[in-house]
Amino acid sequence: MADIFELMLTLDLRDELSEDDLAELRWHLGLGPRPEVLRIVTEFPFVYADDDGELVVEDHPEPLLGDHGEAFNVDGALVSVLLRRERTRFGAWALTSRQEIHPDQFDLMGVLLGWLATKAGDCHRRSDGSVDLGWIRFYESRQAEPLVVRDGVVVWPS
Repeated sequence: MADIFELMLTLDLRDELSEDDLAELRWHLGLGPRPEVLRIVTEFPFVYADDDGELVVEDHPEPLLGDHGEAFNVDGALVSVLLRRERTRFGAWALTSRQEIHPDQFDLMGVLLGWLATKAGDCHRRSDGSVDLGWIRFYESRQAEPLVVRDGVVVWPS
């Protein structure tokens, strides 16, 4: 049994993204090269045991929403798209991403999703200040749960 979740982001972003923000976001979505300096998610710790059994922590940056193609544990495909909107009623940018993630990725993904929540258009904001980003579901479940950022923190399924 796998501990895999389907993560589905569907949100509109305001027009306040700098060129550096856009470059890093495109990299995370698998749509562009990695910028020299990462500002959104700055550390990607990878822990392993060396030949002496000592734990070593290295930085291994990788796009968090960059899988494209056939899904392995959920039906369908994994994709990420970022489009400049011509009609800006909802926001200047439309972002959609469908990914498979493991709970071990929740912390790093939470940093990126928390940042995205600060850039989300007003239509994603609830009256309590939380931000709807899409939904998440355990891969064996047919029932999805809202993917919400509250007070800057992602509310992950329990």
